Formats: sequence, C-alpha cells, structure tokens
Amino acid sequence: MSFGSVKSVPVFVMLATVVITLTFGGLTVPAQAQTYTVLDNFLTGGPGPQWPGGPLLQGRDGDLYGDSYQGGATNNGSIWKTTPAGTVSVIHSFASGNDCQSGLTLGTDGNFYGSGLSNCSAPGYIFKMTPAGVVTILHTFTGQPDGSEPSGLVQYTDGNFYGTTSKGGVNNFGSVFKITPAGVLTTIYSFDNTNNFSNPTSGLTVGNDGDFYGTQVGGDGLGGIFKITPAGVLTLLHHFTGNPDGASPMSGVILGKDGNFYGVTQFGGTVGDGRVDQGTFVRMTPAGVVTILHDFDPAKDYAVFPTSPLIQATDGNFYSTSNACNEFLSCGSFVDIYKLTPTGTLTVVEKLTGANGTAAYWTLTQDTNGTLYGITQQGGTVNGGVYFSLNIGAKAFISLITTAGRVGSKIGILGQGFSASSVVKFNGVAATTVTRTGSTFLLATVPAGASNGYVTVTTGTTTLTSSRKFMVHNSWGSGAAMPTAVYNAATGVVNGKIYVVGGVTTTTVADMQIYNPVTNSWSTGVSLPTATDTAASAVVNNILYVIGGSHSGVYSTAVWAYDPVAKTWSAKAAMPTGRNGARAVVEKNIIYVMGGYNGSSFVDIVESYDPAMNTWKEEAPMLGTKDIPAAGLIGTTVVVAGGANAPGSITGDTEGYNATTNTWSTLTADPTPRTGPCDGVIGSQLYDVGGYINNAGAAATVNESFGLSADKWTTTLAAMPQGSFFAGSAVYKGQLYCIGGEATWTANPINNVQIYQP
Repeated sequence: MSFGSVKSVPVFVMLATVVITLTFGGLTVPAQAQTYTVLDNFLTGGPGPQWPGGPLLQGRDGDLYGDSYQGGATNNGSIWKTTPAGTVSVIHSFASGNDCQSGLTLGTDGNFYGSGLSNCSAPGYIFKMTPAGVVTILHTFTGQPDGSEPSGLVQYTDGNFYGTTSKGGVNNFGSVFKITPAGVLTTIYSFDNTNNFSNPTSGLTVGNDGDFYGTQVGGDGLGGIFKITPAGVLTLLHHFTGNPDGASPMSGVILGKDGNFYGVTQFGGTVGDGRVDQGTFVRMTPAGVVTILHDFDPAKDYAVFPTSPLIQATDGNFYSTSNACNEFLSCGSFVDIYKLTPTGTLTVVEKLTGANGTAAYWTLTQDTNGTLYGITQQGGTVNGGVYFSLNIGAKAFISLITTAGRVGSKIGILGQGFSASSVVKFNGVAATTVTRTGSTFLLATVPAGASNGYVTVTTGTTTLTSSRKFMVHNSWGSGAAMPTAVYNAATGVVNGKIYVVGGVTTTTVADMQIYNPVTNSWSTGVSLPTATDTAASAVVNNILYVIGGSHSGVYSTAVWAYDPVAKTWSAKAAMPTGRNGARAVVEKNIIYVMGGYNGSSFVDIVESYDPAMNTWKEEAPMLGTKDIPAAGLIGTTVVVAGGANAPGSITGDTEGYNATTNTWSTLTADPTPRTGPCDGVIGSQLYDVGGYINNAGAAATVNESFGLSADKWTTTLAAMPQGSFFAGSAVYKGQLYCIGGEATWTANPINNVQIYQP
C-alpha cells in the first residue's frame, strides 16, 4: 500500500493457528484457534494516518472508518478508511491540533457523526462528516452549562443523537445531551454528584425498553450503571462497591443478545496483587441485578485492568482488548486481545508485544464478512500503530444501521454481495420497497405486518441474517397459545417467566400456567390452594402474591404467596375487605390494592400490604369507584384509569396516587372508557388495551397510552389484532403481554397470547 509518494511497507503478519503455549513474565498464555493478522503498519509523519484511533466503523461502501491522532496531510491527525483487506486512504486531514476523536457513528442519512477534542483538550465538539470527507462542526461545548469532554454518539429512533459529557454541565459533574443532525443541542440531564453519582465515562447504549444505559465513575471512584429515558428521567441501577463486584467502569455497557447488559470494570473484584484489584466482567439485568461473571487475574488471564468496551460477536462470545494502563503499570504492559464466553470463561486470543501492535485502547469491530478488525495506536514496524484482523470462523451476516423502527420507516442494511434481485424480509415478511447502493448497502422500508425478529437478505441461493433482532415499534406479535384458555386470571412476572394463576375456563379454577417468553413455551405449575378468579396480583422480591378474588359468590379476603424456587404457596394475613376486580400496584415494596367489587357494590377502597411485616393498612380512598381498571406505577405515582363505577356504567376517569402524602389527584380521563383491559407500564407510559366497552358485544381493540408528565393520552397506537377483555396482563423486557381473556360476552375464553411492542 502507499500514501501518495510514500513507499509501501511490507505487511507484518502474526498467525496464531498453531497450538502452542506462550510464556511471558512468568504467565502462561495459551495460543488460540483464531487467526490474528496484521494487515497494515501505519507509517509516521504523514500523509497517511499515524497513531490511529477507533473503534472502527463499517460504512455504506463496505470500508472501515477510523481516525488518527497524527498523520494526514499536515501531520495533525486525520479521518481515514480502509478496505477489509488493508488498503488505507485518508479522507480528511485536520489542519492543526492533533485532534482526539472518540469514534464515528453512521447516521441514517449516510453521513458520519462523532465527537472530539480540539488539540486533545477540553471542552470538545460534535461534528458531521460526509462520505467525501467534508467536516462540519455542529456544536462546540463551553463547559458550563452544556458540558465538556463528550463521548461517542448513538442515534435514536427520533432521529436525534444522544451522548454524554464526562465533565461540565450545570453542576460541572457531566451531562447527558441530545443533538439534532442540524446541530441543535439540548442538555437533558446534568449530574450533581448526589450519592457519589457523577461523571459518566462513556457513550450510551439503547436497551430493548427504549431507554439509554450508561456508566459513571462518581465522586467516590467506585462508579455505577444508570438508566435514563429520552426525556431525561434518570435512575441509578447499580452502585459498585469495589469488592466483590468491581469499581470504575470506564467503557460503558453493551446490550447482549439475551436482553441483559454486559460490561467490565477497570478495578475491583476479588483478585488483588497487593496494590489494587484487577477488574471484573459483569452482567446486569434491565432491572439492575448484577452478576459477577469473571474476576480478571493476571496470573492466568494475562489481561488486567480492562478499559475498552466489549463487543458481542455473532458466535455469541464477547471480545475486547486490555492495555493494563493505570497508576501501577506503565501503559503498554500486558496488552492483549481476549475473549469471554457469556458465562465468564476468559481466553487470551492474542498477546500484543510491540511488533504485532501495542497500546490497544479500542475494542474490535465485526465486519459483515464475519471477521473481527481492530487497531492499536502504537507498535508495528515503525511504532505508528497497526490495523489487524481476527478471523474467528464466523459466517457472513447483515448489520442493521437501525435496530428499531415503525412500519413505513426506512432501515439501512450493511452487507455484501447485494444485487438488484436481493429480497429483504422482516421476520419473514417481505419488504416491497428496497433500494440498493452498490453491493454493500440496502435501504428497505419496514412492511405492514412486520413484527419483532431477524431481518434476512436473500440474493440468489445465499441468505444472510441480521446479527440482531429488529424491533418493530407500535406493532403486535404473538406467542404460543395457552394450553388452557382462561379469563380473569391473576398474573405476575417472576425471574423472567409469566405466571397465569386461577381465572375462569367454564368454571373458576386454581390452575397455574407458566409462560417462558424466551423459549415461547408453556409449562404447568403448582395450583392455588383454592380456586379463584378476578383476583389482584403483584410481585415483590420475586414472590408472587394473589390477593382476594371470588368463587361461587364468595368475595375473598385471602392472600396467597408463591415462591417459585421452593414451588410452594403460603397463606398470608387476610385483606381487610373481601373483593374481586381490585388492582394491585407495587411502590417501594408495598402493595396497594385499589377498588373492586365487594358483592354488593363497587368500591373506592384502598388498602396497602407490607410483605415484610405481613400487615395491612387502610389508605386514602380513590376519588371514585373503579372495578377492573387499568393501573400501574409511573415513576413514583400510582395511576388508575377507567373501570366500572356502577352497574351498567363504565368510567374513563383517571387518578394519580402519591403514597408518600397518601393523597389522590384527578388526571386527564381516558377518551375510551372501558373495564377489564390488558394494561401495564412500559417506560413512562401506562398502556390501556382492549377491554369491555359498555353494551358492546365484542371486546374492544383500541390501544391507548397515558403519559403522566404531560397528563395526556395517546390514541393513535396500533390496534389489538384480536379484541379481548378480562385478559391477563404482564410486562416483560419492554413488551406488553395480553394473555387469554374473552373476545365476546359469551363466557368462552380465548387462548391467544398477543404481544405489543411500543
């Protein structure tokens, strides 16, 4: 290869296909089956890139893009690209300053977006670059109030980019911001170091629930993982303690294929060398439950003090680099590429000793040809850095520029071998509108009828599948049918499974049916001690509570608690008021049971149950009576909407309850009064779906949501495919499950499982 008049330099190749054992500094490092190849040695002094940065990004043209701290036409740094084989070219040279970049994001408009530091100094800027290399500065930070030292960007479904600054902001502890493609920046959250919660360390990751997840180091240096909504509502999910779970997460978290989040901490854990612990590899559920999967140990791992982000390749394993750069070890010691299985087994893939690269500050990128690619900032033949590949034997696939969208939205697809005959399908539904750019990029419109699932591109006899499932927002899917159709059952999600208990078939039953959303399968559980229907239900600390209900004209006060580990039911303190049709909502581990029917009248009664104390307490009544309403917790407010308020009368009245002050307030009424809906809170919205509308023969299909912050109902959501009332309701991983119910007023239940993706 060459840069203008610069002579080509022979490529240094390091192959790790022979089974050998390497020894370094007393550490035994097993060689791996993966093949590591240096594809290019970066030169010094320009006009090509020197001391490259990353991580690399695959563009629409099939090339990989990165930046460099030096090199370029004026030796002040550059943005460059390379073919997978290693033909490198500079597409933008910085005029001055040795700018430091934090990687590129490919926008849906085909341009590249990123953040950087002029002269590698705060406060930094956001820029856009065309494929031809024309750079436009969209925003220059000032420190306060907008932030300083921005991290990488992620484009959200609203078309805007979201990111963090590690410093600055209103309180000078960092911020979360959004910026339009035109450069209008809005700070949506400023950290204030409350509870040592400050200074985000990396960019954001979008979860399956549509919220953002990130990490921060905090005032105590231990750090934590947080969630923030696009509207700026932030929740600290986990605060690290050092030992045993880790400390100082420097690289953010990534969304795993199983819906959980994975990341590494630079310090902490249980393995120490007398100075500081070496770091951890952890998994976190969307609810914030952290599991330690691996403690980094230099005695056997070689990798220590991980700071680079992880990637999950199509083989299901996680890959990254370790540079062992901290106050105890000089940068460049113990540099390697490692692999982690989802259960935490670490394997050293390649030990970087200088000739084959060093200073590996960035993670790897998997090209759609299946091979992993990466860079080191230094090392190689003249210490200008190297561009390398790692062949893990993975097959070619397609990569989605956007992994979520609505029907009618245009989705970019990266791959190879595309032609005019390529057929794109979204979870089996063919896209009718597809445009192609070369052989590496398709733009497909999400077709009507598409649902969550993998995207495929078939060209001739070859079918490539997306590495991630595509999420079709505002869409309905279906799950495996219930073995026994039922309505008015109690439901709850415990440890990733949906429990459906009691209800009515042709008579009131005590059955337990368990649905596994991951395997889309049903199993049978331990029946209730007594048959009941139209009971309230709630889950606290992984225990399912079934409260009240009725059977044979008796309105129950019984409270049953089910432990899914022991698989046993136990009786708890009876509810003061026997009733069915009540709704239960949990706030701060207290169960609030509201409304219902006591056998003679509809009630506004509210009673709270403390599972820890096994005691009941009377609370302020609702403003109106409600039987089988929609209910859920939005933030810290219990919201209750609709329900029957008298025989033959259904209300749309909506109320909010503040448990701290024990007071109710009036909210905007539901435009569609109904009772017995499928309902649940996802994000900041209460979804109210289907249900029984007074004097209607068939169940409603209308789908609406209520937002508390705006006190507003949204009425334009996709209708339920099969109308249903008195269905079981459950929320799991950002989706609403509507299970069974009745389609008409005939007392004949249906066994549908209808799944709504907001």
